[in-house]
Amino acid sequence: MTERILEVFQDLFSQRPLIAFAPGRINLIGEHTDYQEGLVFPAAVEQGIFVAIGRNQKGYCRLYSLDFDEEYTFSLDSISPQKGHWVNYVMGMLSQLKQAGFAPQSFDMVIGGTIPVGAGLSSSAALSIAIGTAITSLFNYQVSKKSLVLYAQKSEHLYAGVNCGIMDPYASAFGKKSHALLLDCRSNSHEEIPINLGHFGLVLVNSKVKHSLTDSAYNKRGLACEDSVNILKSEFPEIKTLRDIDISDLEKIEKILPQKLFPKAKHVISENHRVSEAAESLLKGDLANFGQLMNSSHESLSTDFEVSCAELDFLAAKAQSLPYILGSRMMGGGFGGCTLNLIDKKFLVDFKIQIQNSYQKQFGIIPDFIEVELSDGASVIHSDSTSF
Repeated sequence: MTERILEVFQDLFSQRPLIAFAPGRINLIGEHTDYQEGLVFPAAVEQGIFVAIGRNQKGYCRLYSLDFDEEYTFSLDSISPQKGHWVNYVMGMLSQLKQAGFAPQSFDMVIGGTIPVGAGLSSSAALSIAIGTAITSLFNYQVSKKSLVLYAQKSEHLYAGVNCGIMDPYASAFGKKSHALLLDCRSNSHEEIPINLGHFGLVLVNSKVKHSLTDSAYNKRGLACEDSVNILKSEFPEIKTLRDIDISDLEKIEKILPQKLFPKAKHVISENHRVSEAAESLLKGDLANFGQLMNSSHESLSTDFEVSCAELDFLAAKAQSLPYILGSRMMGGGFGGCTLNLIDKKFLVDFKIQIQNSYQKQFGIIPDFIEVELSDGASVIHSDSTSF
């Protein structure tokens, strides 16, 4: 991709660009805990977004997307959201940089990626971080990684209309090869946890479905968590979010919360605990226990938080029934997307055959398989930005 994007940029704009790369991410465990200021456990992966950039003297920005095969031109004086358009990610980051006191000049840009569409690897966050890394590096702005992460998050909120959390851009910016990030969504700080899987590996299975009730369901889950906190404050006056409830208090809160709210609160509280335990297990090299925590996470997401679906439940259950799989769970927001599987790599071919045959027979869909390796976060990978 580096060679291709370099060649396209030179053909379009007759100069050699600076090229930045930002990775996508997986989340090892910790779903729907972030908006309760909880713990998550993401890692950057090798697939990601490439952004080539160079200055121009045109007074306006010229963009080209490899994935959409589309050009776009705009003036720095007329930045505003364009409904549903990929250019929002460029404009959004520019808007945040301007608001922070920087004054970018006009530039040329080519964007391309290696993240499979719909794989749940957070291509939008990688795109924002890659754009931010490219622009700040080209103009030599001194912007911290954490500031870039916050710009990316706010850019998605204001320009893409996506009310995302901090995890995705954070993992893309701060990722470290062969490590995952134990990320505290209250303090926005992390601990690097080394990940040594030996002869095991991580494989995503893309269900290729996305059910339409996602947005309304997310909102309902968020409200259920907030309602639970308000009720529990009568007994736990010091709490701010469900993150502040210890798993040892589950029996107590079950007696306090209405039956319709308790399972949702139970998931967030228990999932937070699972994240901490997962980090401890991986530090000890206890892959078997980590796999069991993955399985428990899926059960909780499906039964208690109710954000799974028939396809994800089928894929997780089938994988968990195979002797060479240590753990399998849905990854991401839910109602479709991928399962994450911890597999003995010697059996990868058999795994693909077993899953594809059974899933296709059950749902008439051929799933995609994506092998992932944990990688470093965003960086400049080519810096010779010179005009011919």
